[in-house]
Amino acid sequence: MKASELVAAFIHRSYFIVDFMSYLVDGNNVMGQRVGWHRDRVRARRELLEELARFALTKKVRVGVVFDGAPDEHFADGSSYRGVRVYYAARGSDADERIKALVEDSRERRTLWVVTSDRALAEYVRRCGAQVVRAGEFRRRMEAARAEGASQAEKDAPPVEESTERWMRYFGVAPEDDE
Repeated sequence: MKASELVAAFIHRSYFIVDFMSYLVDGNNVMGQRVGWHRDRVRARRELLEELARFALTKKVRVGVVFDGAPDEHFADGSSYRGVRVYYAARGSDADERIKALVEDSRERRTLWVVTSDRALAEYVRRCGAQVVRAGEFRRRMEAARAEGASQAEKDAPPVEESTERWMRYFGVAPEDDE
């Protein structure tokens, strides 16, 4: 088998993404932690994707999310948004069934965290060897990661004076020219 054929076959299987994923999120459960999310589901999905991307970047973990309903026109099933893999329930099914299938196909279940508040799904994925965190607890983890990321960015940013002076030198402007 050629290397290109091997890669194509490997990518074809949806578990490829789950094997290296740290979190598999039941998107509707996490969105449900916010009051009024159901009024604009498209917006709620996009806001959650932003939060998950920030969490993945800050914590240096892989994240996948499964939504109920039809795919968003901008994010097809299996697509990636800023490092977050996006999945949808199959037509006539729900996110729980898709999550079960992804967990079953995963070879690294012991390192996989499934985020759900659905008791039956939580029991099922635990029996498969995955760990579970409830949606409310995960939302708190995301908020803590956001604060952590903000404080780290603040630490990494150079003082304004230093940055201004550096840019002035770059553009050939002397500080006394400003006077």
